[in-house]
Amino acid sequence: MKARLYYGAAILFLIAAGLCVRRYSAAFPPFVSDHFGDGLWACMIYCGVRCLWVNKRVGWAVVISAAICFGIEFSQLYQADWINEIRDTTIGTLVLGHGFLFVDLVRYSIGIMLAVIIDGMMKRLSPRT
Repeated sequence: MKARLYYGAAILFLIAAGLCVRRYSAAFPPFVSDHFGDGLWACMIYCGVRCLWVNKRVGWAVVISAAICFGIEFSQLYQADWINEIRDTTIGTLVLGHGFLFVDLVRYSIGIMLAVIIDGMMKRLSPRT
C-alpha cells in the first residue's frame, strides 16, 4: 500500500509538472518546452502502471508503459471525425494528442527510462521494513 501512495504522489507531481511545461512553455528554454512534456507524460504512465500493478517486475511495467504510450501515438494516424472531436477537447488533447510524430516515440522512451532509473534510486534509498 505504501508503494501505491508513492506512485500516486509521483503521478500528481508529474501531472502538475507536465501542465506547467505546457502552460508556461515560453518561460522555459526551447529544448525543455519542446521535449519535456512528452517525457513527463511517459513517466506518469509508468508510475500509473506501477501503481496499479505494484508487485509486477519493472521490465513488465516498462513494456506495458511503452505499449500504452506508443499505442496512443500510433492512434494519432487515425483521423476520423469522432476521435478528432475528442482530441479537440482539453482532456482529449492531453491524453490522445493530435498528430503522429516519430520524435514523440523517442521522448516517451527516454521518459520511461528516466522513470525506471528514479524508481530504482528511490527503492535503494527507502528504508527496509
